[in-house]
Amino acid sequence: MKIKLSFAAALAMAGLMLVSCSRESARTAFVVGLDDSFPPMGFRNADNEIVGYDVDLAREVCRRRGWELKLQPIDWNAKEMELNTRKIDCIWNGFTITAERQKAMCFTPPYLKNAQVVVVRQDSAAQKLADLAGKKVGTQAGSAGVGAIDEAAAFKASLAEVVEYKDYLTALMDLESKGVDAIVMDLLVANDNIRRSGKPFRILEETLSPETFGVGFRLGDDALMDEVWQTLLAMQADGTVSKLAEKWFGADISVIGQ
Repeated sequence: MKIKLSFAAALAMAGLMLVSCSRESARTAFVVGLDDSFPPMGFRNADNEIVGYDVDLAREVCRRRGWELKLQPIDWNAKEMELNTRKIDCIWNGFTITAERQKAMCFTPPYLKNAQVVVVRQDSAAQKLADLAGKKVGTQAGSAGVGAIDEAAAFKASLAEVVEYKDYLTALMDLESKGVDAIVMDLLVANDNIRRSGKPFRILEETLSPETFGVGFRLGDDALMDEVWQTLLAMQADGTVSKLAEKWFGADISVIGQ
């Protein structure tokens, strides 16, 4: 009788271990939270489809892992809440890795380098940050631009006002209509917007801060994060990432595995 009970207990324990180990491998869908007005990382095309560099990366990761990709547009100012309430599995959208954010979530290693830059109208007299003293400068609420302005204390103190917008497209429209004098934003996004829109904007050579992009996950979701990162490493090794970078940026600027 004791032998039978021990055998049954062993089977039960094995079953529990199997369930535990297979939870992540049994995943069928992967929900990516993103700002759908953030080209070229994630945005809507003329057919209202969400496209972009990060979208292509996520789609290929899901294809290789056998997951269904679900793209979930979110309020960027509430991104941490969306993640922690499990409405999304990750934040993947030109997401800057910062010390403050690393306290609230875990990140993959960097996959792109970036910087916070200042965009002005082509006819602006500003050539450097000091030239914006007494001016109105905008950025996206909840973005790395807010942190970059805060960290540049002397620059911030010199400004007449810092205006926060829901998204960068709105901010750039206000810049064009002279509602503000400059916008602080991601270099990659600024370059793409100027190239695609043909708007009379230019980027000041003096930058606010260098940064890197990573994919953000809930604290404790290390196994899922590692699955995604290992797949990205494989995509980098076989040339897939290079092709996608050429498609969206015109050059292979990926830093995966470096």
